[in-house]
Amino acid sequence: MRAARLTAIVLIGLGVVGYSAWLLEFFIPTEVSPLDQPASDLLHAQPVFRIVTSLAGLAFLLAGPPLMRLAPVHWTGRLTAVAVSTFGIVLIVHAGVPETVVTPVLLNVIFVIGAGSLVLWWPPGWRAWAVGGLVTVLVAWVLVLVSSMVGHLDGLFSRVQLAVHALEFALGGAYVVQMPLTSSGGRKLSVPGEMLRSNIDPK
Repeated sequence: MRAARLTAIVLIGLGVVGYSAWLLEFFIPTEVSPLDQPASDLLHAQPVFRIVTSLAGLAFLLAGPPLMRLAPVHWTGRLTAVAVSTFGIVLIVHAGVPETVVTPVLLNVIFVIGAGSLVLWWPPGWRAWAVGGLVTVLVAWVLVLVSSMVGHLDGLFSRVQLAVHALEFALGGAYVVQMPLTSSGGRKLSVPGEMLRSNIDPK
């Protein structure tokens, strides 16, 4: 379980870094307006954005299996892990074929499902953060939709949405850092129990 936790944390961290690659537009020439052109236009501007976004998708995809081991043994916890991996798959497709209209919608739907699933199984103290994160994610999505229909500031709000998504992933990573380890039956391991398990099963 310790290996699964470490793997999940590292992969989520790498995914967040890659998902925040749009910040590179402030350091390299792109000819993309941060105010009026959506962040997805960066995928056409420089190959580095496609590469780093694809790597971010790969990191999220690979984070799913260790999260599956860490999550509680019921559908709500498993849904979070599946959502992270599925988000990674669609993100890879989006980076490879950015002109596809369907993938941005799928990314938003999957992200909302994943953020919503946290509300269903995180403990009370963390659940408040999960609710706040879900509300923020939904508000960011609405702002993107409205700005794209109006045709003004859609670039700004698309970048705000990416920042919100990255913060939500970081919040999930923070929970993984402190979440109690569980046995294969879904029970929390005490410290002696965890030591006994590590002696019996060195994995």
